[in-house]
Amino acid sequence: MLRLEHEHNLADPEQILATSGESFFWARRFLGKKMGHDAAVLYSFCRTLDDMADGDIPDGPEHLMAIQSSLAKGEWGDHPLLRHHAPMVQEYNLPTDVIASLVEGLMDDQAPEVLLADEESLIQYAYKVAGTVGLLMCEILNNSDPRAKAHAVDLGIAMQLTNIARDVVEDARMGRRYLPGAWVDNMTPEDIVEAASDPHGHAGVQITRAVERLLNLAESYYASGRAGLAYLPYRAHFSIGVAAKVYRQIGRQLLRSKDSWHGKRQVTSKRSKMLCTVRATANLARRLPHVRRPHNDELHTWLRPYMHHGGGW
Repeated sequence: MLRLEHEHNLADPEQILATSGESFFWARRFLGKKMGHDAAVLYSFCRTLDDMADGDIPDGPEHLMAIQSSLAKGEWGDHPLLRHHAPMVQEYNLPTDVIASLVEGLMDDQAPEVLLADEESLIQYAYKVAGTVGLLMCEILNNSDPRAKAHAVDLGIAMQLTNIARDVVEDARMGRRYLPGAWVDNMTPEDIVEAASDPHGHAGVQITRAVERLLNLAESYYASGRAGLAYLPYRAHFSIGVAAKVYRQIGRQLLRSKDSWHGKRQVTSKRSKMLCTVRATANLARRLPHVRRPHNDELHTWLRPYMHHGGGW
């Protein structure tokens, strides 16, 4: 049986959150003790899966295949990561098909070269590796309104699009091009790495425009994500609103930066996080009673295969 080295510090989800998820660690403090801890446990679960996909855990791909097989059989005792988190899954009745989609997305990253073809492939990938996390977090945050789920998917997708924009060169060095080929003349990851040394050349300008297009696309999903926060309990609304603001700030900095995608990796300072926290309070006005716009289903045009019976989440 596969073993996780030292159980990969599974007993300390707060430490995993603090070291791997600065934006969420900052926002986690507003959730309260129980909800905050459980959100950290879910984050550590998803982060460990991600580390397996990125090769940061020995035999990571083999672990993912074993987990995928266990989920297909509906068994939670076959792998130490699943076994460790089984109580959380049972307590919150987390949808295992959503977890399976998350693992599927991470398995997609195991291809020798990852080359997304078009916007449809991009949105489907972002759903699998991040929209799913939004759906799972909905349960952890004690959400009782099903309308929140479509917006949670959108917030996850928005954050993933920001991630892709920030990590264009880093991903290319790993043989991955998440920028749709249709946007960049089907450049290879090697082409992107080469373009980073001449960002004002033809290829570099194409990538810059694609990153701008990606971040503009993310804005549509962030807007939908923010609109759904009012369906969450008060503390969850504020906390996730803070996380969204901090994450979106990375994209704003990318657009303003002269180095854009090819320079120093963008991070948010403590001052920026504090400003984002203050700004997040304005979103609380959404809790006031008013007629809410229905979710924009066009954002999920390419996600119907992942919905329950093709309808909703």
